[in-house]
Amino acid sequence: SRAAPAMLASPITRYGFRDAKPINFGRGASPRHLAVHGVDVSRWQGDVNWNKLRAQGANFAYIKATDGGDHLDPLFMKNWRNADAAGLKRGAYHFFYWCRTAGEQADWFIRNVPRVEGALPPVIDVEWNGDSSCKRRPSRATVLEKMQVFMDKLERHYGQRPIIYTAPDFYRDNLRGAFPDYPFWLRAVAQHPSKVYPGRKWLFWQYSGSGLSHGVRGRIDLNVFHGDERAWRAWAGGSRQMVADAD
Repeated sequence: SRAAPAMLASPITRYGFRDAKPINFGRGASPRHLAVHGVDVSRWQGDVNWNKLRAQGANFAYIKATDGGDHLDPLFMKNWRNADAAGLKRGAYHFFYWCRTAGEQADWFIRNVPRVEGALPPVIDVEWNGDSSCKRRPSRATVLEKMQVFMDKLERHYGQRPIIYTAPDFYRDNLRGAFPDYPFWLRAVAQHPSKVYPGRKWLFWQYSGSGLSHGVRGRIDLNVFHGDERAWRAWAGGSRQMVADAD
């Protein structure tokens, strides 16, 4: 599970996406000021042309792998292989269900996501499951306990500390002040993360859900790494302990 050396990282492709609903994040706060952009995908993007995504500015991709304890995204392995073949750094994410045990979910992810040298750390996607059959909203204490069980199991298996992806409402209810030693990937599509998640250090910012690319039909989520090209090469090459500053 050791990461590939930084010198093997692919050249950085500059931002070339369009956005169906562009946002003015304020002076100096635009994600375009950051060097390393990427995407996240699932079955809903259909057949992805990874070479076109790469050419338009996708340097990394997080790929939907699993939900709960028994669902595998049907396009996961195809996307996993093809993203790598196109030269993107790739990682996998799991959508957490509050109606299944954390151990079951960790085992299901581990069963389906290869432990591959050079892959990005796994991601736990924590949101309220309002669009699924699982409507349960456990207490903050239970949420944190379940997340810790899941993340510990993944860290032992992959040798990498998982990244926490979340959205504003779930963060407000459960994660303020929690997990200071874990990297965060924050959804903030209307304001800069510093305004939506004050004081929280972050590693990735999902800044748009309305990106447009020649590589997919429809819209795609756009993300950016919190750092310059040198920081990206250090982190993607194995320096996993970095947790970016809150600003």
